[in-house]
This record gives sequence, C-alpha cells and structure tokens, in this order.
Amino acid sequence: MQPQPFQQPDVSYDPPHAPLAVGMKAPDFALRTTPDQWVSLSSFYGAPIVLVFYPADWSPVCGDQLALYNELHDEWRKHRAQLLGISVDNTWCHVMYAKDRRLRFPLLSDFEPKGEVARRYGAYVPQEGVAARALFVIDRSGVIAWNHVAPIGINPGADGIVEALEGLEKHEEKHHV
Repeated sequence: MQPQPFQQPDVSYDPPHAPLAVGMKAPDFALRTTPDQWVSLSSFYGAPIVLVFYPADWSPVCGDQLALYNELHDEWRKHRAQLLGISVDNTWCHVMYAKDRRLRFPLLSDFEPKGEVARRYGAYVPQEGVAARALFVIDRSGVIAWNHVAPIGINPGADGIVEALEGLEKHEEKHHV
C-alpha cells in the first residue's frame, strides 16, 4: 500500500447563515455570566444593547477586540448602552478571562447547548464550533437596529457600533421616543 501524499485541510472561511436582519425582534435568551448567575437579554430592555459574539476567550484577535470595547467603556455609558460579550466558552473561562483583562462588561456563556443563542442570531460557525465575530445593536424595545459580521480573523473595531448608537439617538430624538 502506497502512502498517500499529505493534503492540506480545508481551512477556508465559510461565513455563518445570514445574521438576523435589522428590524427584527431580537430573540430573548438567558445565559450564565458566572457559574451561579444568569442574565437575560430582556433584563436590559429600556436601553440600547450591544451584543458582541466572538469566537473564544484568550485568542489574539478576540483579546484585541474586547480590550478595545473595554477601553470605550465611557463611550457606551455616554449612549446609555449595555455591552454584552457572548462566546461558547464556559463560565469559569469567562470569569478568569474577565478578571485577567479587567473587563467592565459581562461575558455570557453560550456553552450548553453549545452555541444555541449564536445559532438563533445567525452567528455560529459550525465547522469551527465557535460563535462568529458578529455584532448587533438592539434598540431599547428589543429590535435589531444594526448588525455586522466580520471575518473570524478580523477585528471589526468599534466605529460601526458607535455610529449605530448615534443613529439610534437621532431617531429617538426625532420621534420623541
């Protein structure tokens, strides 16, 4: 029997199904933020919410992305927005990561059933078993106002989020919400 030549595995990026569309009601969920504490999306209704789906704690791109969002803590406060990080890592991993990085926003564990919330948002990469790098801005009534899915290896930055939050404020001012 002849040995087979080595073949490179297929590592091409296959983006997740389309993210939930702007104008759709954001699906409510409850995820653990610590081993004994649950957080629901609806508990933040009444203020803008920024959902940050990301592949994994401790990875270089995710670390840079979450550090940027942590540095912009005052920007989120200015817009009265709550930022929530979501990955498929377990709560113990999140607790240690948040402590190590001194994060000032909660990390939610979409661990079991693995990626269920990410799947509901069209933000899961099944071939990798991780959440996509997806962002959602949700208005105070729970409706998706903006979304963006970045390639898994690219930090999407914060400009789009800030612009979406500013757009929400202008809309609310115009319509006296």
